[in-house]
Amino acid sequence: MRAGFLAAILLVAGGYTWLAFAELDYLSSAGRLGPGFFPRIIGVALVVLCAHSLYAEVRTSREALSETWRTTVVVAAFSAAFIVALEPLGALLSMILFLGATLTYLNRGRPLQNAALALLLPIGVYLLFKVWLNAALPRGILPL
Repeated sequence: MRAGFLAAILLVAGGYTWLAFAELDYLSSAGRLGPGFFPRIIGVALVVLCAHSLYAEVRTSREALSETWRTTVVVAAFSAAFIVALEPLGALLSMILFLGATLTYLNRGRPLQNAALALLLPIGVYLLFKVWLNAALPRGILPL
C-alpha cells in the first residue's frame, strides 16, 4: 500500500514539475528571478525524493513486486505505446494494436475472442467518431 501511495505522489510531483518548467519563466523580463524559480527547485526535489523513497520501498517490500503490480506496469506500458503510436500509425491501427496486445496479455488462452474484440471495437469507435460524429482522428499511414 505504501508503494502505491508513493507512486501516486511521484506522478503528481512529476506533473507539478512539468508545469513549473513548461508554464513558468525562470527569469523575469528584467533579468531577475521569475515566478518559475522556486517551483522548479521544489518540483525537482519532490521528484527525486519520491523516486528515492519508492525505490527503497520496492527493494524492501515483496508486496510491490506482486503479480498485480507487474500487470499494472505492463498495461501502463501498452497505454504509453498506444499514445506514442497514435499520430504516426493513426487512430484505427493504433487502437487495434493496443487492444490486441492488451487482450493477449490479460486474456490468455482465448485468441479468437481477443482477435474479434481487437478488430470490432476499434472499428465501432472509428465509425462512431469519424462517420457519425464527424470528429477528427489521427490518420497516420492508413488514409481512411
